Amino acid sequence: MASPASEGARRAAVLGSPIAHSLSPVLHRAAYAELGLGHWSYDRFEVDEAGLPGFVAELDASWAGLSLTMPLKRAVIPLLDGISDTAASVEAVNTVVLTHDGRRLGDNTDIPGMVAALDERGVSKVESAAVLGAGATASSALAALARICAGPVTAYVRSEARAAEMRGWGERLGVDVRTADWSRAADAFEAPLVIATTPAGATDALAAAVPEHPGTLFDVLYEPWPTPLAAAWAGRGGAVVGGLDLLVHQAVLQVEQMTGCASAPLEAMRKAGEAALAGR
Repeated sequence: MASPASEGARRAAVLGSPIAHSLSPVLHRAAYAELGLGHWSYDRFEVDEAGLPGFVAELDASWAGLSLTMPLKRAVIPLLDGISDTAASVEAVNTVVLTHDGRRLGDNTDIPGMVAALDERGVSKVESAAVLGAGATASSALAALARICAGPVTAYVRSEARAAEMRGWGERLGVDVRTADWSRAADAFEAPLVIATTPAGATDALAAAVPEHPGTLFDVLYEPWPTPLAAAWAGRGGAVVGGLDLLVHQAVLQVEQMTGCASAPLEAMRKAGEAALAGR
């Protein structure tokens, strides 16, 4: 069997809308360079839900895979030949691998990426946790917590509709999810692990409420970084896992799936991401 490096030109890309901010090309290209995959390219394309079916239909045999960001993670599912159990658990696909026999297979590397990012910082098991927010990333956070959290997870949300949604995800994923109103979000900081899944600015007002001896904060944002909450958390001596950690770990898994290489270069990808962010 030919090695990945000896094959003809192969293509991969990240799709989404908006997409100009994506660091995925930086990370994947750094991996290709480190792995000696000179015939591989990785680009970004502005694609919305309406344009996705046409884009996927035009993919030829040179394409190895796609990374998907919002708003395409659910929209792509009907266009695929199959999805992994991990992707099915949250009804979200962020990775499509195009096989040599023409199949399009979907996976979700956000979930194991979260687990790996936490494990890298020494968090492999917790007795309880808190989640700030209730969007698509929050459901992935619950799926990750299903693997490492032994006890209840409290989700802090802004509406009863969101609360019901999170409890529903908890039932589906086998997580004991309890919900509380966003007005009590500072109570989350009593948990040994807090995962903030909210948009930029949403947790800024909570920075002043970080306790004297915080546990671990996983803030999924990577720009701007650090967030006021992450800075306050680190200032109190708490462990902080950031959005770049998640982005790199999920991209490592994507590179391995798309290229067939057994081990993607985590540190080279991280350094490339850090350099790109520093240059913005």
